[in-house]
Amino acid sequence: MRISAFPKAYLTDMLVTRTKSVFDWIEEARSLPVDGLELHTGFFWDTTPAGIDQVGDALNAANFEMPMLCASPDFTNPEADRRQQEFDEIARMIPISARLGGPRATCRVLSGQAHPSVSVEQGLEWASTAILDLLPIAREHGVTLALENHYKASSWEYPEFAQRKEVFLALLDRIPERASFGVQFDPSNALVAGEDSADFLEAVVDRVVTMQASDRYLADGTTLDSLRQADGTIGYSPSLLHGVIGQGLNDYDRIFRILVAAGYDGWISIEDGVNGLDEMRESAEFLVRARDTYFGGSRAVAVRSHDEATATAGNGERA
Repeated sequence: MRISAFPKAYLTDMLVTRTKSVFDWIEEARSLPVDGLELHTGFFWDTTPAGIDQVGDALNAANFEMPMLCASPDFTNPEADRRQQEFDEIARMIPISARLGGPRATCRVLSGQAHPSVSVEQGLEWASTAILDLLPIAREHGVTLALENHYKASSWEYPEFAQRKEVFLALLDRIPERASFGVQFDPSNALVAGEDSADFLEAVVDRVVTMQASDRYLADGTTLDSLRQADGTIGYSPSLLHGVIGQGLNDYDRIFRILVAAGYDGWISIEDGVNGLDEMRESAEFLVRARDTYFGGSRAVAVRSHDEATATAGNGERA
């Protein structure tokens, strides 16, 4: 098991207002006890080869790997031209994922939005066809596509088409590929969909290739049942709060045991920090302890100071 981090708290700053660059984030993340940093397609303000290499150089200088590139395609858009644009954009991002992540890089994909005019059957057809058509490109570049049980991309009007477990599983069934395709599991998104996150994991664990970790808490006076709607979708309710991993609603003891029993030893990425970098650091330290307890302590890292990270960056050593 290896630990990475994703700056969920900074998405508006990095994607919309562009007041924080990927280089700022890489520098800030040096203090975290993590092996890698997940990136988002929107972090690349310069997508020329030189611009991408500049990001790679910054990652290398900070002694980080890039295990996954997060993309948010809308393959269920009712407009054919828009679906083609979404496909072309992901096809353009797969080589970037390989350029930064190497031969074991992963590119996150989504099904698309739950557009009201699109039936479940039609959405399944469009999303599965797009992913199947992307697989030859992924194989060419040695990249694994990972379908996430997502909630909603920041720029979307509607929630994830395949948010509900039965739709997600139906989509997986249409994509039998296992060498270059798998599941990106997010336990908190399962909660948001009204599912027990560990139960959801058991249904897909044989196809999990990456995992994002976060946790959710109920505001005072709220119950999980009160949040759930009839269709199993609750959205980002203000009563469902972010916080330190391991202290919220997800049963991480059970989640880790399921992963270990299935032989999982890949990346787990912190997707949070909404309440500040200190909470992200606490979450990272929780995952380091979990690695020691459940995964045999492989690739343990210590919290590095800025000076320590800088000193080791040049010779490729890991803490």
